[in-house]
Amino acid sequence: MRHARRRMVRRVARLAAVGGLLVGGTMVTRAVASEPPDVSATPRTLAQTASGTGAGLVSELGDEHTAGHWVGADGRPVVAVTDERTAETVRQAGAEAKVVRHSMSELRSATSTLRSAPRVPGTAWALDYRSNEVVVRGDRTVSTSDWSRLTGVAEGIGGFVRMERTEGAFTTRLNGAVPILSTAGRCSAGFNVTDGRSEFILTAGHCGPTGSVWFGDGGGDRQVGKTVAGSFPGDDFSLVEYANGKAGDGADVVAVGDGKGVRITGVGEPAVGQRVFRSGSTSGLRDGQVTALDATVNYPEGTVSGLIETDVCAEPGDSGGPMFSEGVALGVTSGGNGDCAKGGTTFFQPLPEAMESLGVRLIVAGQQGSGPGAAPSAPAAGGGAPGAAAPGAAAPVTGVDGSTLLARLTDRRNVGPGLLVVAGSLMALVATRWIRAEADRKAYRRHYSATWG
Repeated sequence: MRHARRRMVRRVARLAAVGGLLVGGTMVTRAVASEPPDVSATPRTLAQTASGTGAGLVSELGDEHTAGHWVGADGRPVVAVTDERTAETVRQAGAEAKVVRHSMSELRSATSTLRSAPRVPGTAWALDYRSNEVVVRGDRTVSTSDWSRLTGVAEGIGGFVRMERTEGAFTTRLNGAVPILSTAGRCSAGFNVTDGRSEFILTAGHCGPTGSVWFGDGGGDRQVGKTVAGSFPGDDFSLVEYANGKAGDGADVVAVGDGKGVRITGVGEPAVGQRVFRSGSTSGLRDGQVTALDATVNYPEGTVSGLIETDVCAEPGDSGGPMFSEGVALGVTSGGNGDCAKGGTTFFQPLPEAMESLGVRLIVAGQQGSGPGAAPSAPAAGGGAPGAAAPGAAAPVTGVDGSTLLARLTDRRNVGPGLLVVAGSLMALVATRWIRAEADRKAYRRHYSATWG
């Protein structure tokens, strides 16, 4: 009986070692053979720290001595300053300083003068921190006389106001094939938010006035909710309350197309030069940079101020769609010019201002049964179009936190652990072979002694 138990133990040990070899081999070969992720399409940026450093310095040093901040090409924070003494303070804080002529107070005074001038639809202006200028743009709809009159206003301000004509027209991005629709038009869902009692979609204000009833895409026979608050023009945000009061599982995920999504982990403010991503139901996931802040756009419907200007393209139907970076929510799509074939300028309503005005907070990872993190994951079922991934009931999110055993084994990061498993299994296999050989030698000696002793 004792010998039978020993044989059983040795057999189990050998099987475990062989199994370890198979598992380790799978981890290594699958990880090495798998395609590396497309880095260019992965929502990722390293600008968060640089943005915080620059913003802190500008706030500390004041508008009279600074003129904005941005993220440099090397990822370091750059602060525009008006004198060498302030520049030295910035350098001591670990940021790069650029001495400029005009302070933030002067730049904002210029925009105030432009706002007080007669309104010209089809124009926009923003603060260009890097050139230390106020850039005024006019689209193709602006007449020669109106442009000449606005140019006169700019010349009266000073030489730091730059006038540019641009192609296309500055319009809200309202029409197109989108995931939510009403009698007011079609739009993309933005971010899911809550006031602690009910849950809502935060989207663009120009999408529809208060009272607009929204339906899901496709047949349009599934009611999503109703607009209960908003602001446009002036601002560009609105709140759509879900018909059943709940967004459903996966409310913390933004869909980016191709059955994938990004978990939203918080809300923040962007920096000039920061890489950002925008998701919309018409043109999908697009990326670019923040080019200016505190932008004003004179849409045909009215003027909207305090917007984020970017070089990310957008098309009709992308209105209200989310802009984010590394899982941090930044804004919702307002409007712009151009398209994703030729490029253009797109403006976004900043999210913190909208949420504060509406009295809501963002639904982030961990509040809807999803684990923390901003890793790409599968969006809610039934929400194939980009935007908020939970316009109604949604399937649980799967991804890094809910991955299968096979997905874990094929992760490219498992090459090292796989090699360790293989090495350990080989050592175990060698040890079991040695133990068996030693047992056989002892048995042979006992038999030899009994026969010839």
